Amino acid sequence: MLKIFVYLVAALLVLLIASAAAAWALWRAPDRPAAELEAKYLQAQDHFAELPGGLRLHYRDQGNQGGPDQPTLLLLHGYGDSYATWEGWATALQARYRVISLDLPGHGLSAAPEGYLLDSDALARVVADFATQLQLPPVVLAGNSMGGGVAWKVALAAPEKLRALVLVAAAGWPANTQGQSPSLAFRVLQHPLGRWVLARIDNKPLIAQGLRSQVYDKSLITEALVERWADYQLYPGHRPILMSVAPGSHSQASAEKLATIKLPTLVLHGEVDPLIPVENGRKFAAAIAGAKLITYPNVGHLPQREIPGQSAADLSAFLATLP
Repeated sequence: MLKIFVYLVAALLVLLIASAAAAWALWRAPDRPAAELEAKYLQAQDHFAELPGGLRLHYRDQGNQGGPDQPTLLLLHGYGDSYATWEGWATALQARYRVISLDLPGHGLSAAPEGYLLDSDALARVVADFATQLQLPPVVLAGNSMGGGVAWKVALAAPEKLRALVLVAAAGWPANTQGQSPSLAFRVLQHPLGRWVLARIDNKPLIAQGLRSQVYDKSLITEALVERWADYQLYPGHRPILMSVAPGSHSQASAEKLATIKLPTLVLHGEVDPLIPVENGRKFAAAIAGAKLITYPNVGHLPQREIPGQSAADLSAFLATLP
């Protein structure tokens, strides 16, 4: 009986190893050439800025390049996302405003050196350097999720670069996961082995599941959206950079810090956001003096994608009040 048991265990191990090897062969994916992705996605409004530290930042610059009183918008996406998340806003706003949507390092079509770490303080410096490089006037800086966390850090570190601040489901407050059910991708990210695997495979199925978990209307997550998101993760070097983020590293907000922000501020947040609860938006609005808060029923983590027309109209109304 012992021999039979040993044989069964050995057979099971062989089967498991073979299955794991087959799965690895199926899901493992190399990077795609940068030139191939740029040829697929670049348009006439796309440009690149060379910054210190080996950064080559992609941005889309569109809309009204008019007078000095007209605000310039600089838009920052969330973790794993890209400039494309702002396409609805750009369409709605470009007739009146200059709209610049930036790919942060390790995202979209922006190149970063090997070993680059996704640190919110470093990203805030990158954004300030980018504004200097383009000789931008003080901008209305808007950020979603991680990009929102970067935006309020720019407001703290370089307020002279900003005319106003817009936080869209912004990261920053220490996580309270009670009652939350994060996507499979975010659960895998909690573990070093999971990050090692995600840095080497085609994450398209996880991307699709993760995006659908973030929005109220699942039909908004189209195959084309998932394909572009997955393509950008295959840009050379992006996956190791994305996996370098430490859980909780963007959660450093406090009422004391935020109280020092004196900029006109708009806070937008979906009321059924499963990733960053709407209560966090209320905390931002309470901590920043004079901040205006707008929350949206039946909207999740991506208001700029889920209700681009309404959220852009709310932003435009806010911009009309700026001194």
